Amino acid sequence: MVKNIDNTDLFENMPVPRAVLKMAVPTVISQLIVLIYNMADTFFLGRTGNNFMVGGVSLILPIFNISLSISGLAGIGGGALISRLLGQKRPEEARKVYSFCVYLGVLTAALFSVGVLCFMGPLMRALGANDSNYQYASAYAFFVIVLGGVPTVLSNTLANLIRSVGESKKAGFGITMGGVINIILDPLFMFVLLPEGMEVVGAGLATFLSNCIACGYFVTALLRMRASGGILRLVSPRDLPDRASVKGIFAVGIPSSIATLLFDLDYMVIDKLMSGYVEVVEALPAIGIVLKVERLPLNVGIGICQGMMPIIAYNYSAKNLTRLRETKRFSLLLGLGCAVVSIGLYELFAGQIMGFFIDNAATAALGTKFLRARVLATIMMFLCFFHVYLFNGFGKGGYALFLGVTRWAVFNIPMLLILNHVFGMYGIVWSQLAADTLTVILSLVVYGIYEKRSLKSLDTAE
Repeated sequence: MVKNIDNTDLFENMPVPRAVLKMAVPTVISQLIVLIYNMADTFFLGRTGNNFMVGGVSLILPIFNISLSISGLAGIGGGALISRLLGQKRPEEARKVYSFCVYLGVLTAALFSVGVLCFMGPLMRALGANDSNYQYASAYAFFVIVLGGVPTVLSNTLANLIRSVGESKKAGFGITMGGVINIILDPLFMFVLLPEGMEVVGAGLATFLSNCIACGYFVTALLRMRASGGILRLVSPRDLPDRASVKGIFAVGIPSSIATLLFDLDYMVIDKLMSGYVEVVEALPAIGIVLKVERLPLNVGIGICQGMMPIIAYNYSAKNLTRLRETKRFSLLLGLGCAVVSIGLYELFAGQIMGFFIDNAATAALGTKFLRARVLATIMMFLCFFHVYLFNGFGKGGYALFLGVTRWAVFNIPMLLILNHVFGMYGIVWSQLAADTLTVILSLVVYGIYEKRSLKSLDTAE
């Protein structure tokens, strides 16, 4: 008989603020470190003053984020289900779900890497690469996506699965460690070990190695958890979970991946539209930096949501509606508070932030204007992800998929195209605030309907 986890108190009895913070703080830290090491490449490349290097590497951000969305298929889909199974006191089935998700993560990551390798040329052109930055974009993609796809996806998948049993600190430490190592290796490979002109290769190689090290940590941590009686242990690929469990993984995992994918496709469209302003050579590197920098407050919000989700999922299955609502309320206030603070800081220090990342006055000046406009959407972007993670915790991936698809296909892309046509490149910048405001209104309506129809039917635990 597999021992149950020793985190029942966190899910059931610990004061909600303490429980959410215990889960969210390590996750937020790891999210920030991931963002920082992504921005580290841009920072060090910016020291070269080469706009083509910065622009080429910036083009790969959406593809890298797509690889992370793949990890959501097994990591978020499986993690949410594992938490619900623990709420139902079914640790044996949770173990089978974990094993299935590990195998699924490795397979999907390998297929994605091979696909990028086979279609590298058309993909780079579709992203907006031109003769000046193509070599940099493709070189970075080779190391980060082709070679690094499996360790990157597996690390993030395992982090989500470990977090699902309440071990947020272990999950956060692994992601944080990989990011710190990447930051250390970046200047070493870019400016010491490799010759001048190979800075992009150095950045890509540093990212690949750091993700391999992080993946090795997670494997080691899981082996130690297994030795201490944890439920997260691999079983034979033939020992599948119940059909209902497999369906539950995909019911949340697929919508989660699609929602994240569509978010990153939005970034691809932005890059593509901005690359069309060839007369403004600063436009593409400026927006590339802004799209990375604006993710700092967004990643804080996502970290809060990821920390919240296992508690939501556990108490949803345990039918503890009171604790579920307390968790939702505290997480919402925490996320909104962080978003407001972030907006204030970005408005005050936008110029200094852009100057920190690019040693080009014209690019920094244009990026400052972009950043001050884009950051105003922070609150709305958090609320969009907040409702998606709530539905993922409930196991209602269909609602999450509806909101994700509507956000992208009905609001974001039409707004980008319309505002670009009417206001030019500044219309591209303002489109996020307009589109996400409409998405939040829809999200509130959908959640209100779901709560009225479904949540009130749960029996509140005594």
